[in-house]
Amino acid sequence: MPMSINSSPDNKMINPKKNYERSKKAVGYVPRKEATQKTYDQIGFMSGLEVHQQLLTKKKLFCHCPAGVYNDSDDFDAEVIRHMRPTLSELGEYDGTALMEFRTRKEIVYRLKNETTCTYEVDDTPPFPVDREALEIALEISLLSKLNIVGEVHITRKQYLDGSIPTGFQRTCILGVEGELQLPNKKVRLIQLSMEEDSCREISDVGHVRVYKTDRLGMPLIETVTYPDMVNPDEVMEVCDYIRFLNRSTGKVRTGMGAGRQDVNVSCKGGTRVEIKGVAHTKWIPELTHNECFRQWALLKIKDELNSRQKDAKKWKMNHEFLRFHSYDFTYEPIRNAKKQMHKIVAVNLPEFKGLLSHFTQPGKMFANEISERLKVIACLEHPNMTHSEAFEPVISKDNFGKIREALNAGENDAQIVFWGPEDDIKTALETIEERCQMAFEGVPQETRKSFEDGSTIFERVLPGADRMYPDTDSAPIPLANDYIESLGKDLPSDIIDRYHQMKEWGIPEDCFTYIFKKNLYPLIEKMVPELKVDAKKIGVFLGQRLKYVEGHVKAAEEFNYNIIYKLYEFLLKKKIHPALAYRMIPVIYEHPKMDFESVLDIINFKKINKESLLSHITFLKEKFEETAVNPGAKNETDWIMGELQNVAMGNIDLTELSKLVEQAV
Repeated sequence: MPMSINSSPDNKMINPKKNYERSKKAVGYVPRKEATQKTYDQIGFMSGLEVHQQLLTKKKLFCHCPAGVYNDSDDFDAEVIRHMRPTLSELGEYDGTALMEFRTRKEIVYRLKNETTCTYEVDDTPPFPVDREALEIALEISLLSKLNIVGEVHITRKQYLDGSIPTGFQRTCILGVEGELQLPNKKVRLIQLSMEEDSCREISDVGHVRVYKTDRLGMPLIETVTYPDMVNPDEVMEVCDYIRFLNRSTGKVRTGMGAGRQDVNVSCKGGTRVEIKGVAHTKWIPELTHNECFRQWALLKIKDELNSRQKDAKKWKMNHEFLRFHSYDFTYEPIRNAKKQMHKIVAVNLPEFKGLLSHFTQPGKMFANEISERLKVIACLEHPNMTHSEAFEPVISKDNFGKIREALNAGENDAQIVFWGPEDDIKTALETIEERCQMAFEGVPQETRKSFEDGSTIFERVLPGADRMYPDTDSAPIPLANDYIESLGKDLPSDIIDRYHQMKEWGIPEDCFTYIFKKNLYPLIEKMVPELKVDAKKIGVFLGQRLKYVEGHVKAAEEFNYNIIYKLYEFLLKKKIHPALAYRMIPVIYEHPKMDFESVLDIINFKKINKESLLSHITFLKEKFEETAVNPGAKNETDWIMGELQNVAMGNIDLTELSKLVEQAV
């Protein structure tokens, strides 16, 4: 049994902050850094992934517009306005997400640039045949993912009524099914890999108006879908990174902000699948999945408490009253603004919900947020859109709330919500509040949630179902002959797990692996080792530590071409300069990639000095140290001399050899 929420002495008033902390403890929430595998096993953590990756093609998927051209300014050539409505599936049913979006009464505005948009994008022209370059790249990645390739590609339509695609549906096709990934510590099963057209970029979403740019629309995209095989948050991030590294290993996918996005599916024991949509960075995944699993666990606690209070959930019903602004002394600015705009203010009574509005759901959020978020999305009431009887910082006085409870004929165990908005949105808002409260009796609603960097999520839409999929009658099936698939499989890059084991064998530190895989630098190491006879471990450390540091601290004049590293080491070898000098040269090269290497040597003041001349300085430096040292001792003396010689020595002698010679002299 969950901890009782109504534990205040007089059973009339509760302290929201104490109630929040009490319910948080009852849920058993622990910060992610304190959680162990036992923690996740107890709540039944389960997660799967849908990893999206843009393909590096010249054209879009179903038309001849250029791919990868973005309009980041505010100018545009035309606007198209649309209002979406749902259509019946082949079984004569409506998809729940489509119905929800239809209720929002959104006006969708598309901003078009002639350079990146044609009549296909705005649904005035049928699709062209699938871009063959995109198809081949997607099939290569399917083969790398050990998927079984389909014999014939069938284009289907996936309904989207949020306006992100002007047609109201996304064209998509399955290319491979039932594959697997071999990670260092486990295998992860893959359900499928699909190829689809990317959606528009959202610019704004305020009230009933949502604005999009169409430059990204229609770009080829693949989606890799896993089974829910991950049993802790770090494992989810590891698998996501692996899939992204595998995609990048082909050198045929786009990189950079927005080129790779992932949807993370999470559930707990007794919960249901919830999709965290559009996670921009894999490093967000652990905190997001941790909090989502506990959010579901908290909702199950609320479900148990509600059902213990209300034996027959079907009989539960809320009631509401319209409030007159002049009858109450409202000082809260959003309510005063609502009055000025001639909006309505409504009080809602929630029977048996006392103590549940301030019940913990995720760090910094309570159950009341679940309602407020849906009011924003479904009823289009901009935040702040409501307050309630258990707010941490009350904005309605106790006297006013007393009058409101009296007007609602509220019982001792009831909670109250007060919301405001345009008259046309009130009916939808009341339906939204009642629906979400009725869902609380059932536990965890299936939904899609939007992610934030701090690990929190908010409601985005109802989770789509199978009813939104149907065949695309405008596109013919594409047969895939066996010899065609075999030809694509001949020149595939080596598997990520094989590269992982090879780098371990080379002795490259594991903290370098992520950067090397992320930038697809393994082929560079593989080329440099036999051709330039460089040490694999040293070049791995140079890339995974030094280059990574420089990239994070130096701004490049233009996009950096990592093949410059090969040319740099080749130059140093020809000049008989020790490769360690690359550490000093790379910041200048990264900032000015077109500068010739001789000029870089001048900038860093490099002078060629023979070994004997360099070593002759040791005796002088020994004497200087003995005269001025505050902390004498062999180690301090060695370190000091090395510090004095390092800049001059780098490139002229191996620093490890120099260190040994200094130690001998000391």
